[in-house]
Amino acid sequence: MDIFNALTSFVAVVNEGAFSRAARKLGVATSSVTRQVDSLEQHLNALLINRSTRRLTLTDVGMDYYDSAVQIIQDLSEANANVTTGSGKPRGPLRVNLPVAFGELHIAPKLPKFLKLYPDIELDVTFTDEIVNLTEDRTDVAVRLGQIETTSLIARRIGSNQRVVCASQEYIQQHGEPKQPIDLLSHNCLTFNYSRSARFWTFQKEGAAEKLRIRGNLRANNSIALKAAVQEGVGIGLLPVWLLKEDLRSGILRQLLHSWQVAPTAPGDVHAIYLPSRRGSTKVRVFVDFLLSEFGSSLDWSSS
Repeated sequence: MDIFNALTSFVAVVNEGAFSRAARKLGVATSSVTRQVDSLEQHLNALLINRSTRRLTLTDVGMDYYDSAVQIIQDLSEANANVTTGSGKPRGPLRVNLPVAFGELHIAPKLPKFLKLYPDIELDVTFTDEIVNLTEDRTDVAVRLGQIETTSLIARRIGSNQRVVCASQEYIQQHGEPKQPIDLLSHNCLTFNYSRSARFWTFQKEGAAEKLRIRGNLRANNSIALKAAVQEGVGIGLLPVWLLKEDLRSGILRQLLHSWQVAPTAPGDVHAIYLPSRRGSTKVRVFVDFLLSEFGSSLDWSSS
């Protein structure tokens, strides 16, 4: 059995969702693709794909194997290209997923420099605040804000995601300044609509904690939209310092409740994450190293 051809057929079937479409993609007969996948399963003594008349689905073993197979094909393609060109430089497609506001403000402006350093890399960048599955989405690197909820990913910290309560001078003049967290209950608080937990703000001070269910007339899944409303005096926001730094410095916005810390005490940092199977990828390594070198300590922003 030609293991590489078998892997290529298996990956094509998964990507195309059918043996016939995979065969057309590869330019071979359907029977050839079927034979390759059958031989691969026999070689592994494991069922990778559940077949039915309606659809094909990966088994649990198949899902894990698919990720490895994709990686093997990509790495071999990259290695072959390096040998052929003799450059030894990273090349080929690199799929990157970025959170919308953070990506647009802080990473997108850096990408031209990266591409000048590595012109043979083909960046495929998507912006979304949804948590993508790196395996299913075939994403090489993702940047995430907040807690990394799984230990199955490699995470490299590139900065802080500290959040502060803030408001405009206009809002404070009209509605007064909250002195204690409990005062927020009488204010218009603008929130994210990611989940119900976003409606709760928790504060800590000297071992004491206060968890409040706040209310307001604007909920949005975009931090830039929330910041714009806070700037215009609509209400009070709980937003990351990486978004507010210049507004806080210039006085456009004021930080509130200085003596209280937004909980949890470590709301999560900014990380570049990737699958363990991508550990050996030169493209992934140079991109993550680039982010680290560009940001350095510049993302370790404090509100002071």
